[in-house]
Amino acid sequence: MNLISGFKTGASIVTFLLIADASQITLAQIADPIAKMQADAVETRQADWGHWGPNPNTYSSWKTHSNRLIPVYTFGIDLNLVRGEKSVYRDASALEKLYGYLPEKTVNPEAEYFDQTDIYRLQRAAIESGKKRVILFVFDGMDWDTTRVAAITQSGKIYHKGRGEGLHFLDYRGAPTDYGYCVTSPRTEGTSVNVDTQTVLNPEGKLRGGYDPSLGGDAPWQPITDADYPIGKSKQTRHAYAESSATATSMTTGIKTYNDAMNVDFMGREVLPIARDLQGKGFAVGVVSSVPISHATPGCAYANNVHRNDYQDLTRDLIGRPSIYHPGGLPGVDVLIGGGWGIDKDKDGGQGKNYVPGNKYIAAEDLAAIDVANGGRYVVAQRTEDMAGPDVLSKAVQQAKENGSRLFGYFGAQGGHLPFRTADGGYNPVASFGSSKPEKAEVYSKADLLENVKLKDMAVAALEVLDSRSDQWWLMIECGDVDWANHSNNIDNSIGAVLSGDEAFAEVVTWIEQHGGWDETALILTADHGHYFNLDRPEAFQP
Repeated sequence: MNLISGFKTGASIVTFLLIADASQITLAQIADPIAKMQADAVETRQADWGHWGPNPNTYSSWKTHSNRLIPVYTFGIDLNLVRGEKSVYRDASALEKLYGYLPEKTVNPEAEYFDQTDIYRLQRAAIESGKKRVILFVFDGMDWDTTRVAAITQSGKIYHKGRGEGLHFLDYRGAPTDYGYCVTSPRTEGTSVNVDTQTVLNPEGKLRGGYDPSLGGDAPWQPITDADYPIGKSKQTRHAYAESSATATSMTTGIKTYNDAMNVDFMGREVLPIARDLQGKGFAVGVVSSVPISHATPGCAYANNVHRNDYQDLTRDLIGRPSIYHPGGLPGVDVLIGGGWGIDKDKDGGQGKNYVPGNKYIAAEDLAAIDVANGGRYVVAQRTEDMAGPDVLSKAVQQAKENGSRLFGYFGAQGGHLPFRTADGGYNPVASFGSSKPEKAEVYSKADLLENVKLKDMAVAALEVLDSRSDQWWLMIECGDVDWANHSNNIDNSIGAVLSGDEAFAEVVTWIEQHGGWDETALILTADHGHYFNLDRPEAFQP
């Protein structure tokens, strides 16, 4: 049953609709137009303002990644090393070397785009040019349309191509800045592995990667001429689309590999990520994420594994504990802050025989071993009952700086991620799409909101501790909830996630301006891959 209620404001009447159905929408949420747009789309499976997937006649026909070109924004450095005439996509021999084969219909003599592995090259070049501080800021799953819709909600300005405007990272000019876009396709999809033996069973996989610009477009805003191409289902050219570990590996090691690989090549052989190489040269290194600490993107900042789901072992690499891939242990990162707190499982077949029942992402014995209270090297800041998360983290930052210790921060709500921010700036999601029916929205308690931190808190904490440990450092910051929102085909959560990451970016650049500026700092902001949101009526999102 629907309930209509209204009240007067000035000379007009504001009317709210409370829908008692699967959308689980509240009166307060109806006051937010984007929440209502999402709720209506879930209820009717139609939206004239946009759709997810290849079918424009239904709101949701695809719930995972795509092979779209992905935006790249740089600050303190430019893209001249990799784009246009320098693009690997103009050179057949270079492409064959990159992929290990020459991808079908991928050579483009006029390519302005470059490859995701060039993100690694850009970081290397920044260090070689004298930069002492490098930040890789990853908005997981944020493609051009996802960026554009968030920007329109903020500025009201509609754009149809190019960098755009309306977000801090689009508008910031406090440093030399540049903009381009890259291919994210993996080497292969469909590789099988054994996490217990850390071996790859079928190195050539089932489907090869590549990028056909005649079908996918030669810029993110160009029309896709075959709607099935970005999802690997075209009858003309089939190319694999990427997932987060293969793409993160490209950005941290500079290689193409199979989907689900964590800093290993197509044979499962170890590849050294840039953070570990720099650490060996005296750099401090850190990792921050709004989702679990050893998910694909943060895990690839430092760890090695044949499969992304071996979470506890990936965490062991990150914190310098013996792991399945490194029985002798790695040195470990200087700072690790992310989600995963409170997510317990008795069994997890994806993690192999050495899985320890309990927290899915870090075994209790590993957490105890790293704590300075037990003689370890990390000040541990965890979500704590009745204590404000920012206060808990701030206290740990001060302790780490005063004692010269490392920092481990562990937070999270449902699913191990930070509470999902919505487009209105609150934390009140409405329903998403499930595999066959609507999914109930997450509901956060007062404790969830009090006891957790925001991505901006994590990012600044990492900067403070890294800078106290060395004048040379490397940091990955991941806004991971963009990906989670887009998997759920939830435009309200997607916009909120982009805005959360954008807020963190603003805090980071303010910190940089107050701590030496851009002469020795390079920041690369990008996504690891895209989804398949199509913005059909941009004006619907104007404030």
